[in-house]
Amino acid sequence: MTTRSLPCSASPLSAAIRCLLLVGGLAAAGGAVAKDITWEDIANDHITTGDVLQYGLGTNAQRWSPLAQVNADNVFKLAPAWSYSFGDEKQRGQESQAIVSDGVIYVTASYSRVFALDARTGQRLWTYNHRLPDDIRPCCDVVNRGAAIYGDKIYVGTLDARVVALNKKTGKVVWNKKFGDHSAGYTMTGAPTIVKDGKTGKVLLIHGSSGDEFGVVGKLFARDPDTGEEVWMRPFVEGHMGRLNGKDSTPTGDIKAPSWPDDKNHPTGKKEAWSQGGGAPWQSASFDPETNTIIVGAGNPAPWNGWARTADGGDPKDYDSLYTSGQVGVDPTTGEVKWFYQHTPNDAWDFSGNNELVLFDYRNKDGKTVKATAHADRNGFFYVVDRNNGKLQNAFPFVDNITWASHIDLKTGRPVENPGQRPPLPEPGQKHGKAVEVSPPFLGGKNWNPMAYSQDTGLFYVPANHWKEDYWTEEVAYKKGSAYLGQGFRIKRMYDDHVGVLRAMDPTSGKVVWEHKEKLPLWAGVLATQGNLVFTGTGDGFFKAFDARSGKELWKFQTGSGIVSPPITWEQDGEQYIGVTVGYGGAVPLWGGDMAELTKPVAQGGSFWVFKLPSWDKTAQR
Repeated sequence: MTTRSLPCSASPLSAAIRCLLLVGGLAAAGGAVAKDITWEDIANDHITTGDVLQYGLGTNAQRWSPLAQVNADNVFKLAPAWSYSFGDEKQRGQESQAIVSDGVIYVTASYSRVFALDARTGQRLWTYNHRLPDDIRPCCDVVNRGAAIYGDKIYVGTLDARVVALNKKTGKVVWNKKFGDHSAGYTMTGAPTIVKDGKTGKVLLIHGSSGDEFGVVGKLFARDPDTGEEVWMRPFVEGHMGRLNGKDSTPTGDIKAPSWPDDKNHPTGKKEAWSQGGGAPWQSASFDPETNTIIVGAGNPAPWNGWARTADGGDPKDYDSLYTSGQVGVDPTTGEVKWFYQHTPNDAWDFSGNNELVLFDYRNKDGKTVKATAHADRNGFFYVVDRNNGKLQNAFPFVDNITWASHIDLKTGRPVENPGQRPPLPEPGQKHGKAVEVSPPFLGGKNWNPMAYSQDTGLFYVPANHWKEDYWTEEVAYKKGSAYLGQGFRIKRMYDDHVGVLRAMDPTSGKVVWEHKEKLPLWAGVLATQGNLVFTGTGDGFFKAFDARSGKELWKFQTGSGIVSPPITWEQDGEQYIGVTVGYGGAVPLWGGDMAELTKPVAQGGSFWVFKLPSWDKTAQR
């Protein structure tokens, strides 16, 4: 359903003329000079400053901007230009990264909504409200993390497992494709990604699915962006069959799925876990045109209870539950897996592997340039992986007090697990197993909220959290549409003075260059700019700027609700603008424990804020 924001009165002639002028003015802001977005526009998104066309501010997902009009010397003058309220009762978590094109901001909101706003004034141009059924199954709030743009269309995923294409000028639906059974747990919260297959020259719309906590099999899709027709589908549980051009193609990994227990040895006597195995790629993909590779994270295996994915009496190391909790390189032509690196084999803690994959180049100790991915995992370790072949180059902790593993073996690429950190099975006659305290918890040393990489400093700015959790195993059986966990938990504080910690990390040495602590969890993304600035938001509603080299807090503004989204920046009419979605929610307040109490006072909301240097500031005009 699409609703318009400009109902015009038909009575007095003067009112009609005023209405036509208003409509014409808005059309000029969003349409008269608007052009179709090409692949070249998207491929150059990381170096152009007049727009923001990709989730991650480029196919490399670095969240780095060469803009420097707003810088460490003048950021203290930064002031609001305008704000727009999403309105009505549909508040909840607002995790969207906006995109900007031809003077129009396209921002998604909770409950699968899309707003088109004039970037200069905040005037609403159109709104799309997706009609959701009552039986949707989002695990972690009714969020949406953003849209994609290509040609004359905006693309967005929905909570009832659809991908919708909208005309970017009018908001009218062009096509609407269903990809899974939402009543079973399939949904979509991540922003789609546009890529161009270097072999065929075809532009593809790439998107994943969500739903690991309900026991669905995670799938990555490629679609024709003009028609929405599926080109290929790749499941991320070993042994499941892929599709290419509507026909079965190849299985993922080994058809016999040796990394999952077989029928004969499975404690339940059936492949329940394999059939409902998780691995959902619910976060946005990155794309490497040089190697023609889609790079995306695969989610946690289902159920959380790792013993349900281990043959009776077997060693968990014999059942890695491929291809879950890791990063996957995928061929855009066929959907085949080119390489896979697993962060957490036989993941028993819901560490998942969905956090963003940032593409960057660095010089190793031998002076050789390595083209790598950077990934700060929920399990607390930061990974540097060769994006040509998926081989581990470096791994180190980015948070304190990791208990589940002592380190990552750089030769084998596997974690060295600490004994006693896998929640044990219940004793005979007991429904619950003995609780074990683990850090990080399933909410992660860092969750989906993306980090940024500065091309100036060579540092990653990681929005991390210090917390821990009690886990215990429970009986588990799959039931369609019900949570499929097999574990209980309680999230606890680690330190009295903070939970959130923004850390500047050196990817070659693993050292923390600087850190900034926050009392509440950090659930917002990060933006780095050539102005020697790092921007992020806080759970108690502040939008903040830091010196990229020293970590000194230089500026802050109270937005009225907690910030759980990634900021953006762009240039317009010779001025630099910075925008951020505001509205508290997401997983943190929903999953109980100490964090629910800690965040209880935070007000909800739903708005988009835009900042720039004031017009009286002469430095802003340089």
